[in-house]
Amino acid sequence: MTLTDCPDEPTPVLTAREVCQVLRDAIFGRRAMVRECAQTWGELYAGMFMADIGGWSLTIFNDCDELDYCGACVSTDGRRWSFDSRDRYGTDPIALLCTWEHQTLENLLKSL
Repeated sequence: MTLTDCPDEPTPVLTAREVCQVLRDAIFGRRAMVRECAQTWGELYAGMFMADIGGWSLTIFNDCDELDYCGACVSTDGRRWSFDSRDRYGTDPIALLCTWEHQTLENLLKSL
């Protein structure tokens, strides 16, 4: 058996905490956030909103003009995180934000 016979190592998945840190970086201005979808937050009103934060691609659910949850995230190195309703509370990156961070992020999304 040679090294080339070994299967590739699976790509590690992102954790909710890693994604939350990227959100915090945007909140505190350490990473730029830009809109990746055609519609603004207000034009979408309800549905998945796509944003890029420093090369990280995020899908965030807009629930009638209110920030609800993170649907998915892909890091710059290709690692992925996705929402699973069967996960326990606190595993959504948005749920890990404090009230002030949540409101600030929502305001940033509305301004994109």
